Amino acid sequence: MTHSLTPNLDRVAGPADLRNMDDATLTKVANEVRSEVISAVSQTGGHLGSSLGVVELSVAIHAVFNTPMDKLIWDVGHQCYPHKILTGRRDRMKTLRQKDGLSGFTKRSESEYDPFGAAHSSTSISAALGFAVGREMGRPTGDAIAVIGDGSISAGMAYEAMNNAGHEGRRLFVILNDNEMSIAPPVGAMSSYLSRMYANDPLAKMKSLAEGFEAALPAPMRESAKRARQLVTGNLQGSG
Repeated sequence: MTHSLTPNLDRVAGPADLRNMDDATLTKVANEVRSEVISAVSQTGGHLGSSLGVVELSVAIHAVFNTPMDKLIWDVGHQCYPHKILTGRRDRMKTLRQKDGLSGFTKRSESEYDPFGAAHSSTSISAALGFAVGREMGRPTGDAIAVIGDGSISAGMAYEAMNNAGHEGRRLFVILNDNEMSIAPPVGAMSSYLSRMYANDPLAKMKSLAEGFEAALPAPMRESAKRARQLVTGNLQGSG
């Protein structure tokens, strides 16, 4: 009898299935997703480091947020391979970057789970703000989540977006993915500052920051935020 090497991932047809799993199972799913990413990229080429850097994060976000109602926006999109595996495109991963195959980036025409496609850096916060404004205008959308890296956050467009978001006072989530897994080594003062900041007992500082933010949330959101924090900084530690 042949046994599957990915028994937990085999149970995931879409993000809704992740929300019914406990944290220990989600950890196993993340490990299996990592193996699938490596397998796919070994055949097609593509963005390996950046995608491996967000495996746990991808699982955690989809397990906590109600995607695709909630809009998840990956800055650039070159790190979206785990996201694609979890959103119904697993069987097509070997077609990445091939003619008529999956795009190497997020692509709106490819999936309802890709609400924004750019393949250019520093646009995610602006896009998330747009979805947040649309929600308050009555559009059928939930929360907006922007995932932006330490390389993209250094561009002027990202700062303009943060300035506008703060001025507007809209509710949106911005996740700084500072894992030093850009297409090329990140440079500049902001990247250096972030590296120094987490080099000095990073997990303790991040845990304290997350707990403080979590405590300030309204009660209905507090438990989801707590679970997301535990998934990324606790049970799901790895190469994320």
